[in-house]
Amino acid sequence: MKEIPVTIKRSLEILGVFLIGVIIVLGKVIIMPLLMSFFISIMLLPVFRFFRKRKLSETIAILLPILLVIIIAALIVWLFYNQMRFLLHDYQKIEQNLTIHLNALSLWISQVFGFSPADQLNFINQQSNKLFNYAANILSGAAGSATGILIFFGLLPIYTFLLVMYRSIFMKFILMCFEPKEHENIEAVMQQIEKMGKRYLLGLLIQLCYITILLWGILAVFGIKHALLIGIVFAFLNLIPYLGALIGNILGVLITLASSESIVDILFVVGSIAVVQFLDNNILMPRIVGSQVKLNPLISIIGIFIAGVMTGISGMFLALPIMAILKIIFDRTEQFKKWGVLLGDERPAKKPMRFPAIRRR
Repeated sequence: MKEIPVTIKRSLEILGVFLIGVIIVLGKVIIMPLLMSFFISIMLLPVFRFFRKRKLSETIAILLPILLVIIIAALIVWLFYNQMRFLLHDYQKIEQNLTIHLNALSLWISQVFGFSPADQLNFINQQSNKLFNYAANILSGAAGSATGILIFFGLLPIYTFLLVMYRSIFMKFILMCFEPKEHENIEAVMQQIEKMGKRYLLGLLIQLCYITILLWGILAVFGIKHALLIGIVFAFLNLIPYLGALIGNILGVLITLASSESIVDILFVVGSIAVVQFLDNNILMPRIVGSQVKLNPLISIIGIFIAGVMTGISGMFLALPIMAILKIIFDRTEQFKKWGVLLGDERPAKKPMRFPAIRRR
């Protein structure tokens, strides 16, 4: 039988990637909570097995970990709500501080760029008219977004329960899709995926706690108002790789601007966030997650942005673990091993063009 040309194989692979992307975009309302539930179920498996060893029924052993997750999530939402309430309680003070900072910014612009306050006001009025034109579109989509969020979080516990309950059926289906000689390799892949998922998600939870506590403690020592709110906001946004830390810095500065008249406080906030990020990136997180997720930083950033465009914030959050799973699968399949090389960060010791086998291939 004549072998399919390499160019056709590559074209089919690219076409397959494109079709998968189309399916994800069209079905993201169903697919994204399913993917999130998959990782949650991986994390809850040890707890489920613990309860099963205590002779609890399978249904109760699944429901208890899910209930625990719901309680923890509710406590986090309650804590965030209370901190926002404290911030809004100082509304008059916030308005005064913002007026002071805006006046200082207006004076600086007029001195540096020669743009008078009257011209600045005209410019703001013009842009405000454009903003109001977009406001209707944003508000009209708010109801749809709220519905999507409710569907997303409503489906999470249902999907998680069913994934854990019927995990053996899904595993049997996967094994039946391959030849018996491949079953040992598939089992090893599944074990590695479970190990990676548990350690990665557990690491994120630990990261969430220590970033909040560290940043809160440091800012409280410097006397920064709403230190806990800044810590919570930055910790959660930091869960979105690369982009989240930048947005967290900006929001931290904005909260400080609204609650303080001193520019020095902003420097304290930026410096504290930088110190916490340094500890997180270079000392704490590598020890917690270890070598479970070794991905090419460039491909990771591109993947995060693509996932964000396709599916929103949930896609950005799940981009790294999904790419890590794909790398595990690609590394163990001869046909797609090259894609595993692309996703990984293992740089060859010599230039690839010096390897005759690669050039001939």
